[in-house]
Amino acid sequence: MQPKLPMEKYFGQFELVHAFYGAMPTGVSVSETGRMFVCFPKWGDDVQFTVAEIVKGELQPYPNLETNLVKTANITMSFVSVQSIVADGRGTLWVLDTGAPNFSEPIQGGAKLVAVDLSTNTIRRVYTFTEDVVLPTTYLNDVRLDFRVGRAGYAYITDSSSRGPGAIIVVDLDNGNAFRRLNGAVSTSPDSYFSPKVEGRILMNRNPDGSTSPFRMASDSLAISVDGKVLFYAPLSSRQLFSISTEALRDRRIQDMNLSQYVQYWGEKGASDGMITGSKGTVYAGDYENNSIRKILPNGAMETIAHDPRILWPDTFSIGPDQYLYVIVNQLHRQARFHYGRDLREKPYSLLRFRIDEFPAPTF
Repeated sequence: MQPKLPMEKYFGQFELVHAFYGAMPTGVSVSETGRMFVCFPKWGDDVQFTVAEIVKGELQPYPNLETNLVKTANITMSFVSVQSIVADGRGTLWVLDTGAPNFSEPIQGGAKLVAVDLSTNTIRRVYTFTEDVVLPTTYLNDVRLDFRVGRAGYAYITDSSSRGPGAIIVVDLDNGNAFRRLNGAVSTSPDSYFSPKVEGRILMNRNPDGSTSPFRMASDSLAISVDGKVLFYAPLSSRQLFSISTEALRDRRIQDMNLSQYVQYWGEKGASDGMITGSKGTVYAGDYENNSIRKILPNGAMETIAHDPRILWPDTFSIGPDQYLYVIVNQLHRQARFHYGRDLREKPYSLLRFRIDEFPAPTF
């Protein structure tokens, strides 16, 4: 009789909120009233609509199908390829449109931040970017908001470019002025010594012609402190966590070449895609190498709260008014571009939730 060998321990209780049998989702956000929104960037799947609301278990294009149909004559008022969505806790869904299907050069006017009024389900304002802010290499990835500074608040956006400099883009929501910060800095750039390993194999670009290249993505993960004074961020191709004062980010009197002096290093948190902050100051982050979700306490202590083989690439996080942590699990690492053109993803993709007994961090 063969002995029963010890096995890796898995832990953490989660619930399946929604199963996706169509296009692969990346983003999720739960509003203050419990409405759930998801987004589907155009990376090769058949994307019928790039932003959706989950209504009674069904996906409905949001705010409507027309807005999700690309109209070249009015590109600023239509969604091109949305990577991230964030409900701000006070009646607005912020839609971050890369304007860059399949990681192409962003379409002029297509890369934008859009404010959608949740009470009327209509676009209230569109913020577009100049060519010195959204570069030909830019990939707008995630956004965090704070309405306690400035006349109308500020937005902070990560540029997670794979071909150009990473950065944090700062947007004055009053006048729409935007500028790049930490452009090409060490903290916003891929770690050149980092070699990600997912499901026991090294993750790298593997092309149909047999050629390969390292997986290199710049600043991606993003979370803002409870008081809005600190921004936490991390490159996708890295296990390191950094933070910087939002006041320093906004202060253009500090030259960008000197801004890295304000960056703080928090240590290794694991390689994460999504991050989010709770009302107690806890930062939640994925660990896509280890099928895990981790929390970082305000004192810097880190703890893994879930480790499960079904957490196949935890992407975006959101915290709902029900004190659950919501996370998109989308098998991003199984895409064809990492496997010589063979798509190894298995449907369904999933939206999971974990009870954390913590509300989302306030924005106002």
